[in-house]
Formats: sequence, C-alpha cells, structure tokens
Amino acid sequence: MLDVYFSSNKEVISFCEQLFRYNKKIELHWKTHEEWGNHLQIDEQDPDQVALEAVAKSMVDVYMSHRLSHLIKGVIEDCYYYTNRDEIERILDLTHWIVSGEDDDSLEVRNSKEDPTQILYSLFLTNIKDMSTVHFDSIINFRLKVFKDQIIHYVGLAIDEFKREEDHQEFVNMLRDFITKKEPKFNVIYILQGNPFDFFKPNGKRFSKMELRMLMQQEPMYIVGLDEDELNLAPLVAMAPKKIKIYGDHPSEPKTTTVINVFQERVELEPVSKFPFPYYLKNN
Repeated sequence: MLDVYFSSNKEVISFCEQLFRYNKKIELHWKTHEEWGNHLQIDEQDPDQVALEAVAKSMVDVYMSHRLSHLIKGVIEDCYYYTNRDEIERILDLTHWIVSGEDDDSLEVRNSKEDPTQILYSLFLTNIKDMSTVHFDSIINFRLKVFKDQIIHYVGLAIDEFKREEDHQEFVNMLRDFITKKEPKFNVIYILQGNPFDFFKPNGKRFSKMELRMLMQQEPMYIVGLDEDELNLAPLVAMAPKKIKIYGDHPSEPKTTTVINVFQERVELEPVSKFPFPYYLKNN
C-alpha cells in the first residue's frame, strides 16, 4: 500500500491517467484529505519495484505537463532578469525544445546524450522508494535541486539561441533593406538545391563560380557582412533578381529558408521534378 497526496485536482487526474497507462493492474482508491488535498491509496498486484516505477514515470509526466513551464519562467525572470513578455515566451519555447527535443539540432544544443526526464525519473523513484506516504508537492519543493540546476543551465542555452535568432533577424532585415534599394541585374534566376546552390540563367546556362565571383566583386558585399567565399546567399544579394525560382525537395533546408526570409515574395519553391533544364540533371 502506498499513500500519495496531490494538492491539485488537475495533477491528480493526469497522474491517474498516466499510472493506468503504465500499469493496468494497479488499483486506486481516491478520497479527499481536508489538509493535504487529494489522497490516493495505491494497491499493486505486481511486484513493488514495477509499481514504484509506474508511479515515478507518472509523476514525471505530471511534472513535465503541469510544473515545468512555471519553473522555466521563474528561472528566466529570477535568474536571468528578463521582463519582456514576448522575450520570456520565446525563451520558454526554446527551453522546452532543448529539454524535450529529439531532433539533431536540439540534441546538439543540449550537448548531452542524457535525457533530462531520466534524471527527473531517477529523483522521483529515489524519493518514493521505501516510503509508505508520498507528498508530490514536497518532492517538488525540496527534492529536485539537481534537476532544477540543470534547468537553469538549459535556460542559459536557450537564451544563447534566442540571441543568435535576434542577430540573424537583424542580419536578414539588413539584407532586405540592401536589396530593396538595388537595381535588379536579372529578371529571374533559377536555383537547384545543393551544397552549394547551382545558379542558372533564364537560357538554362549554369553560372560558373568565376561568373558568380565577378558579380559579387561588383558589389560591396562586406557592407552587409557577406564573405566573398559564400556562394549561396551572396551571389543572389549581388544580383538582386526580381524573381528567384528554387528547385528542390527539401523546403526546410537552412540555406533555402534563409533565401526565402531575405527575398520573401520574390521566391518561388518547386520540386526538382519541375526543374526547367532537365538536360543538366541528366548530365550530372
């Protein structure tokens, strides 16, 4: 028999839902305690360790759903002194992405193979072992320092990402302003996704690297912070075409996304199958 107390009605409902998902053999008796809120008596038919693991996993899920955002916001405001609502919300989103993300980018930012929720699970499991009575709020308030210290670190990483985003947006805005004032050198430029991009003239002839460098040398690329060896965005900024047609099957590819952000309505994205110069594809 294990007695578990939750002060929040929402949290106790979430806990019960998750507990039955992890272990359908567990029996629950739910009543209300005048002082401590929701009182759950848990009877398990499985071995103790199996039941305790299900309880710990369920507590992790409740914490991640109902408490984590509050902790992160507190860290952003109290440890890093942010007050702007929009900035706080963006850093909150980035922290959640770092903590819970499974994509390569979030894992790289986190720079750790260890899943933060596993640390949280270990802390909950340690604190409910050999206990007959467990107070969810008590564990959260007094027993999760290791996890909370990690969140402070992750918020710091999120702020670094946020600042990089701000710098990138300023860079994009500067490029937009630059090309708006330029006289277009071409009506339309065709691009084939790759590393680097392949650029084509309206007659289907591919721009050579020498041609691209000559175009870039005619413009003060250093003013907008573009290097002469950058052969993706810089040639387009130098040409400032009225229309850009990009052909590729990876619309979220970073270089492509940057071109779309800079040139906005001038850009059209099409699949490779619609590339108008198929002979080039056959010969490469």
